[in-house]
Amino acid sequence: MKIAILSPFYPFRGGLAQFNARLYTELSENNQVKAFTFTTLYPGFLFPGKTQFVSEEDSATVIDSERVLNSINPFSYFSTARKINKYSPDILIIPYWMSFLAPAFGCVCRFLNKKTKVISLVHNAIPHERRFFDKAFAKFFFKKCDRFIVMSEPVKKDLLQLVPDANILLAPHPIYDHYKEKTDKTEARKELNIDSDKKTLLFFGLIREYKGLDILIESMSFLDDSYQLVIAGESYEDFSKYRTLIDKSPRRSNIKTFEQYIPDDMVTTLFSAADVLVLPYRSATQSGVVALAYQMETPMVATDVGALGATIKASGTGIVVGQIEPESIATGVASYFDSNEQDKYLTNLKNEKKRLSWTSFISELATFIKSI
Repeated sequence: MKIAILSPFYPFRGGLAQFNARLYTELSENNQVKAFTFTTLYPGFLFPGKTQFVSEEDSATVIDSERVLNSINPFSYFSTARKINKYSPDILIIPYWMSFLAPAFGCVCRFLNKKTKVISLVHNAIPHERRFFDKAFAKFFFKKCDRFIVMSEPVKKDLLQLVPDANILLAPHPIYDHYKEKTDKTEARKELNIDSDKKTLLFFGLIREYKGLDILIESMSFLDDSYQLVIAGESYEDFSKYRTLIDKSPRRSNIKTFEQYIPDDMVTTLFSAADVLVLPYRSATQSGVVALAYQMETPMVATDVGALGATIKASGTGIVVGQIEPESIATGVASYFDSNEQDKYLTNLKNEKKRLSWTSFISELATFIKSI
């Protein structure tokens, strides 16, 4: 089958580009696949991070893609569709994660040949940080899609609110298996310059309001000196408020920050050093960080929001806390270390790692595509 994918690929960086690279590679095993990507994804003044592109220290998967779409240039919408039409795919897969890109995606679809069927792989139907135009923009694009793929029940629910008759495949988020295997814990902690003997909590990923990092920092006040927290990720908001909370914390000397984009090799080091991954989210649909925790076999403590709580409860891969507040997070963390169930969590993580393979995900996707 002839398949096209329109989304960020190398030289763009980040979890989405990594996911797309893996999707492209797996689909290429039994299909003819071509990648189309952006000339401009986010204008510089709208991008909250430091750079959108791969740097020298990143070990990104290089995918041969055609850079065609400028998200804010309407003339490129037609030229992108024209180049996709020239390739003449049976299927066009467009991953969707934010409403800002919906007009561009929708307009590209409007100019496509009718024989090409459009599947949207929806990471988030409605963004966590909502704006008044989110639903209208999403509907504009979704109405031009023939089918949808989602990776969690909350995303499916949001999508059905926008497109009640949507034909949807729900396939769980596959693991990120392109990272190196974990290394020795003591050596990893030495590399990060943190205490080798303390119970180590990890907050990992892009730092945004809904992820509740402030709650986690405040929870350190309810834990004793035997705990330390490692914060690792690029901040998509002003980090000074978190710095103020750290400076005020009685455990400030036990909090280590890496406020930066995390290259692949450092991801392995961070998860090797950690005892537990903490997800103190205020809201969630799904989380690529959970898929990473499965790959790295790292137990989790998480709030009961979106698919987070349900996923961790069902898989038995960590502890879910009932309240989104500091003391509850601290209690959950302490209960993890006080329990005698670490071996059980590890066994369950290994089982999930096998179940959520890319082979299974692509098999479900292939069956879904053939049914169109």
